[in-house]
Amino acid sequence: MVKFSNRKEGFTLIEILLVVALLLILASITIVAINPAKHFRDSRNAQRSSDVSEILNAVTQYTSEPDFAGWETGVLAGVVDCEDAEGNPQWSTIGTGTGEIDLDSILVEEYIIEIPDDPLSGAGYQICVTDGGRVWVNAPGAEDGKVITSRR
Repeated sequence: MVKFSNRKEGFTLIEILLVVALLLILASITIVAINPAKHFRDSRNAQRSSDVSEILNAVTQYTSEPDFAGWETGVLAGVVDCEDAEGNPQWSTIGTGTGEIDLDSILVEEYIIEIPDDPLSGAGYQICVTDGGRVWVNAPGAEDGKVITSRR
């Protein structure tokens, strides 16, 4: 005599839904813990810091040359003083557009491979010089309220 059983092998719908729900909860906890957006921001800010240092090093090498004519001549004549008459900070944007400081013409190939741009926006970095000749380079696109500025 053959016995038939009502029990079928496999998983019930409730069991499958429970496992999927647990997997989703674990995945969301992992994503929140890892926080990839913060890591991307930190990575871009590290790139900005590196770019600022690279530009500053190239400008420092250029201005250290014996035949450097000074900040008032050539391309560098457009670099603004770091503070206006009221003491407010001001910057010149590095780039090749209208009103920007074209450092490509004096730095590229001899002091730097290329003038880098912001990794997120593609905008140029900024430069200014104090009355005493101290050079400041700024990354205005820094994220999380960080201002990345370097000086000589």
